[in-house]
Amino acid sequence: MKLSLVVPCYNEEGNVKIFAETVKKTFKNNIEDYEIIFINDGSKDNTIGKLKELLEETDQNIKIINFSRNFGKEAGMYAGLKEAKGDYVTIIDADLQQRPDYVVKMVEILDENKEYDSVVAYQEQRKESKVLTFFKNKFYKIINEMSETEFVMGASDFRTFRRNMVDAILEMQEYYRFSKGIFSWVGFNNCYMTYDVQARNEGTSKWSFYKLFKYAIEGIVSFTTVPLRFATILGIIVSLLSLIYLVVVIVEKIFYGIDTEGYATIVTLILLLGGVQLLSIGIIGEYLARTYVETKDRPIYITREILTNEKEKNNDK
Repeated sequence: MKLSLVVPCYNEEGNVKIFAETVKKTFKNNIEDYEIIFINDGSKDNTIGKLKELLEETDQNIKIINFSRNFGKEAGMYAGLKEAKGDYVTIIDADLQQRPDYVVKMVEILDENKEYDSVVAYQEQRKESKVLTFFKNKFYKIINEMSETEFVMGASDFRTFRRNMVDAILEMQEYYRFSKGIFSWVGFNNCYMTYDVQARNEGTSKWSFYKLFKYAIEGIVSFTTVPLRFATILGIIVSLLSLIYLVVVIVEKIFYGIDTEGYATIVTLILLLGGVQLLSIGIIGEYLARTYVETKDRPIYITREILTNEKEKNNDK
């Protein structure tokens, strides 16, 4: 099979059919041998119902992976990559912000350039609020300074891989997944292609500022241990400052007879040291919590059912 489209879906009942129709029109006379893998990530609307209708109505090669509950987009992408059969595999959203036209260009690039293992779509100019853009840019700057893995600013999950790169990604089976980091960590040769994000066909973005912040913390904890060293360095600095202050107080008392500050100073120092300790414990706790969950070896996702029309089509042939 030439190409597999991996399409994670969460509350996309108004988009899945239009997405499939758009792919069919776009791929006609360009890419004939392809499959679409929809992952229903515990949607609360009628996404699974629309997907089942699509399965019955279309002549496209469709597979549906229906999760038992919501496991998140990262799990959805992993499940899709695992089920994909294509020589090329593309991760794309169902809301048509990422147009299938770009997939055709990605495939052409890989066909014409054997040295590339993947084509990555990125935005030169983000169509977001200035505040959100500011925080995203700061995140990339911070994580690139702390991590040995390089993160390209603006690079999205919208990308097409060769089979060898997909196999390498699937070997990384950690429960806490930060795919942008995983895609970079495995290496290979990447071609970066600019693209314009279109307006959503229907619905609203599932990414709130809180979810993006949580996702950023996930990336930092997953791909660098610098925060742990930061806690150690902070502890050393505070200890040295406390020792210096102790020497100053003793000198003032013995040689100058100056009364040391009382209640306010003690309370301030206690709060400062307490804050440093809680911060350090919190940083350690973030890493420890992930280690605890990883040792349980729980599955990344649980499948309720897998539906496909491939078998029936093969029988018809």
